[in-house]
Amino acid sequence: MENIHFANPNLFYFLILIPVLAFFYFWKLSKQNPQLVISTGAVVKSIKKSPRVHLRHLPFFFTLIGLGFIIFALARPQTSSTRKEIQTEGVDIVLAMDVSTSMLAEDLKPNRIESAKKNAIKFLEERKNDRIGLVVFAGESFTQCPITIDHSILKNLVDKLKSGMLEDGTAIGMGLATSVARLKDSKAKSKIIVLLTDGINNTGFISPETAAEIAKTFGIKVYTIGVGTRGLAPYPFKTPFGTQYQKVNVQIDENMLKKIASLTGGNYFRATNSKSLEEIYNEINSMEKTKIDVAYFTKKTEEYLIFALFGSAFIVISVILKYSIFARLP
Repeated sequence: MENIHFANPNLFYFLILIPVLAFFYFWKLSKQNPQLVISTGAVVKSIKKSPRVHLRHLPFFFTLIGLGFIIFALARPQTSSTRKEIQTEGVDIVLAMDVSTSMLAEDLKPNRIESAKKNAIKFLEERKNDRIGLVVFAGESFTQCPITIDHSILKNLVDKLKSGMLEDGTAIGMGLATSVARLKDSKAKSKIIVLLTDGINNTGFISPETAAEIAKTFGIKVYTIGVGTRGLAPYPFKTPFGTQYQKVNVQIDENMLKKIASLTGGNYFRATNSKSLEEIYNEINSMEKTKIDVAYFTKKTEEYLIFALFGSAFIVISVILKYSIFARLP
């Protein structure tokens, strides 16, 4: 019944006829009770009532039921089925994340890499219609996940990222080049890379500038994010006496990151704390909107026939009973 609606619901007001007819039926019946004067009621009491007496109102009740079904039929019950077609002009995205040991610095809370993971997962949750991949880099780079629409797998992989999982160093050019390789054959109207790092390029056989030129050739836009406070940041060191903290210089090659972004048509952002990193991801999300066209198709099916058949059947049965089993003698 949840999928049934009525084309003429105002006709349900006619249902008030059913209690009105019932009232007049019994009122009229009460006025027609015959009276017979006899000297004693003993004989009458000994007469058992036949089933016809108990069921004499059955034709009338069948008429009321039939009338109710007819009113339902006139109200035109309908079922509807809706089909939705979604057309998207999606954005293919690669998240390139630095996982070097410097990402353990705690100027972002609880540290840089955990803050980056948290905001990346939130970013994924808001890009439900896009294909997204994951590239990680440190002293080397590799594809953690090709571009995919299965964001549940991707979120799980992001959550498992750990600083130091690769040979240490910061090969920004390698990370960017690997990301470009994942997107170069994409047919999406918009292709972007979100590259996050907290250092300067100090290893790898592809320079960041060369990788940026390749990205530009393939029409890939690069958003770069420099992560780290300005000045000194607390960094944990393992010692025989437990974890000790030391202040280390934050060195980010902002000029190089700005050049990559400018060359490819993207933007450079600096995240000095967890809140600013969250705002950066939100800003990138708002700038790279996915176009979604939704078309709804609704098909309605008339369901009045079953009600009309039931209504007609009850009325016909009522007439047959009235003029056969319950027929009155003149």
